[in-house]
Amino acid sequence: MQKVFNNYVNNKLKLQGWQFVGIFCLVMIFSGIFGWIYEFILYYFNGGCKEFYMQGGNFLPWINIYAFGSIIIMALVHNVKKNPILVFLISFISTGVFEYISGFMIYELFDGLRLWDYNVEIWNFGNINGFVCLRSVSFFAVSGLFLVYFIVPFCIYLSTKINKKTFLFLSVSLFLIILFDELYNLLFARVLNLPRASDIYKEMGIKYVKFK
Repeated sequence: MQKVFNNYVNNKLKLQGWQFVGIFCLVMIFSGIFGWIYEFILYYFNGGCKEFYMQGGNFLPWINIYAFGSIIIMALVHNVKKNPILVFLISFISTGVFEYISGFMIYELFDGLRLWDYNVEIWNFGNINGFVCLRSVSFFAVSGLFLVYFIVPFCIYLSTKINKKTFLFLSVSLFLIILFDELYNLLFARVLNLPRASDIYKEMGIKYVKFK
C-alpha cells in the first residue's frame, strides 16, 4: 500500500484503462455515500438532535453533487498531490464555486427550488445567498484531503490486488445500480409518472428537510 501511495502522489503510476474505469466508478460511489452520511449527521444536529432526516432523492444512500465534486477535485489537483496545502486550497475554492453555481442554477431553472439553504442552517458563517458558506467549503476541503490521500490510493490498491474481472465487475456493477437509481428518480419516474424514492419514503413516515 505504501509503494502504491508513493507512486500515486509522485505521478509514477502507470494504470491501465480498465483500472481507470474501475477506480472512477469506486470514487464516485464512495464520494456520493460519504456525502450522504455527512448530510444525514449534519441535519440531525441541525434539527436539534430530535430526529433523523433522509437525504438525497434516491432509494440508495448516495448524493450526486458529492460524487461530481470529487471528480472535479481529482482533476484539478492531479499535478499537485505532493503538496497537501495546495490540495486543500484548490479543494476549498473549487468546491465552493461548484456548490454556488449548482445551487444558483437549480434556483433559477426550477422556479426558486432550493436543495439546500445555508440561510436556515447551523454554523452558516460566511453564508452567501444560502448557496455556500465557510463551514461547507471548509468541510469539503478537508474531505478533499481525505479523498486524495486515502480514498483514491485505496481504490488504486484494490485494483492491484483484486482480479481484473472481479474488480471491474464489482466496481462497474455497483456504479450502474446507483446510476439507474439516479436516472429513475431524476428522469424515468417523472416521465412515466412513477413513484419516486422521496414519495415512497414519505409514505413510510421518513422525513426530509424542507427548504422554501
